[in-house]
Amino acid sequence: MMPELGKYATEVLSAYGITLLLMLALLVQTLRRGAKARAALRQAEQETARHGKN
Repeated sequence: MMPELGKYATEVLSAYGITLLLMLALLVQTLRRGAKARAALRQAEQETARHGKN
């Protein structure tokens, strides 16, 4: 079900490919930052619990 792109097929498909790669890179970056933030929060909570602060 590929539409006919004519002479612009290369440009259109390249744009789709680049967009997909950029979106995947943003997803990976977001997931990594989230994991770092969760780890930092977990560590801060453990330190707070150890020192007995509320």
